[in-house]
Amino acid sequence: MAFIENKKIEKENYSEFALDAGEYVECAFRSCDFSSSSLAGIKFDSCTFVECNLSLVKLSGASFQDVTFNGCKMFGLHFEECNPFGLSFTFNNCQLNHSSFYQLKMKKQVFTKCNLEEVDFTESNLMEANFDECMLMGTRFENTNLTKADFRTAQHYSIDPTLNRIKKAKFSLNGIPGLLTKFDVVIERNV
Repeated sequence: MAFIENKKIEKENYSEFALDAGEYVECAFRSCDFSSSSLAGIKFDSCTFVECNLSLVKLSGASFQDVTFNGCKMFGLHFEECNPFGLSFTFNNCQLNHSSFYQLKMKKQVFTKCNLEEVDFTESNLMEANFDECMLMGTRFENTNLTKADFRTAQHYSIDPTLNRIKKAKFSLNGIPGLLTKFDVVIERNV
């Protein structure tokens, strides 16, 4: 397997020709198309992906350590198939709709200005996670550890407090209806 370090890769189409298997350290991928390809078994350490399309990529055994995604399209990814050892990533302005983080340990995970619609966080550990300005329509939280998570600027979430750990989680007043959906109550402003 190849060892690639400090390389800038731009505008490559890996949906037609697969990325070489190996270990990528401090590499930068910009405007690359990985859609429907496989990153199985490939290791990424301290890499950045900027404006890349990673939709429907197969992640079986892929390793992401200290990896940042900026402005990437990442529909339908199964992050639970990644190698869990040292798993750490940051998402900024990404489209992660229909992806899954089932049972992952992502303490202090940061999502900034991301679309996380219909994402599955079932049984994940999102303790102290931050969902800064994220859209969470239809996102699934079930048996999820959301202790000290920050939802103050997140929108359109529905979290059942009886099925999740939310001790000391932060919410805005505008987000309170998202915590009461299960109870089918009507919340109105004082007149």
